[in-house]
Amino acid sequence: MKRYSLVLSILLFALPELFAQGNKIKISELGWNMPEFTLPSYQGVDFSITDAKGKNLLLIFPRGKADSLHWCNICQYQYSELVDLENTKQIRKKYNLEIVFVLPYDKETVGNWIATFPAQLAEIEQWKNPPDPSKISEGEKRWMEKSRILYSKTFNITKDNIPTPFPILMDTDRTVSKGLDLFRTEWGQSKVDQNIPAIFIIDTKGNVRFK
Repeated sequence: MKRYSLVLSILLFALPELFAQGNKIKISELGWNMPEFTLPSYQGVDFSITDAKGKNLLLIFPRGKADSLHWCNICQYQYSELVDLENTKQIRKKYNLEIVFVLPYDKETVGNWIATFPAQLAEIEQWKNPPDPSKISEGEKRWMEKSRILYSKTFNITKDNIPTPFPILMDTDRTVSKGLDLFRTEWGQSKVDQNIPAIFIIDTKGNVRFK
């Protein structure tokens, strides 16, 4: 009887940990199923990997913060470019596709990320078109020319018109970001909470086809 009680006590103590391990997000290799997870979106609706079954899924983890005072401009350009493609080419319908962004922050911080879109995109325009190109350094000139190639589109986004058609998921506890080994507190020469930028393409059966 004592042995039975001891075993029962061990099981009761261990079961929560066993279940936690079973639900843990793990790195997914090509051809494997994407680990199941559910996160709330900034738009107010929870999103689960199973919600996308039967569709292709473009799962994007932007870097987020580039340093303690600045967001990554390129992340917002990428979101805006996909919005433009959706508006002009209806890419979700065309490719039976869902597009989802995941940021390792709470709702207030994600809201700030969205609110800075106009300023961040305006800064990219300044990279491309400095006020007086004749007065910039050779390094700035090379960056200007490179920016004109990499960020060729110009988006008309204002503080009163910031489109968010794609779910922006809030990974507040960093469960998914850490499980996929993306979350960092120091990366790219900056010490700030951020993700290594990553993209996953998941097919209609939930298998990872590109990462």
